[in-house]
Parts: sequence; structure tokens; C-alpha cells
Amino acid sequence: QVQLVESGGGLVQAGGSLRLSCAASERTSPIYRMGWFHQAPGKGREFVAAINWNSGSTDYTDSVKGRFTISRDNAKNMVYLQMNSLKPEDTAVYYCAVQRFPGASFGSWGQGTQVTVSS
Repeated sequence: QVQLVESGGGLVQAGGSLRLSCAASERTSPIYRMGWFHQAPGKGREFVAAINWNSGSTDYTDSVKGRFTISRDNAKNMVYLQMNSLKPEDTAVYYCAVQRFPGASFGSWGQGTQVTVSS
């Protein structure tokens, strides 16, 4: 089973930028999409963005459109989330996950990386 490791989180002031990375341990299992989710204190895990592993097509939740960009490097089994114009409400633990087939649930969650945006 693929293992995912996130990195790149940290403390940043509002308006700043961070780039998150997600490394997949192996590529033998099928991947339909890779996604980023976040979980703020006291809230459930929420979808942020996803990218189709083959076509590169992307989806974003409305609150991050125009600010965040998801990308992937198929050769390196990496997925990235470029976060610009960060807001305090973006503060959360960010996770990456795999969707193996269309309609399947996301899984193989990483340990997460903390993003804190100060006002």
C-alpha cells in the first residue's frame, strides 16, 4: 500500500505563501487522483484540491480558487500545493491522499503538515 508523507508546512503571516509537498512511497498501485485536504481545530477534514494523475485536470474548493495551485510530478511520485495570499482561516493540518478509481473514496492518508497563518 502506498505511503504518503507531507512536508512544507509552517508559520506564515497573512498574505504570505507556502508550498506543501507530498511524496508517495511507491507507484505500483493505481492512482486516479491525488488530493489535498485540511482539518482545522474542532472541525472535520475538508477537501481543498485534487489533480488527475494522468490528465492533470484539477478541482478546487471555492475558498481557495485563485490562491492555491495543485500540481504533480509523475516521475517523482510527488504532488504539490502552492498556497498564496494565505489567510488566517487557512490555518489547519493539511493532508494528502489518493483516490484510486473514479468515485472511490480518498485514502492512504499521510501524517499531515501544520499550516499556521497569523493575522
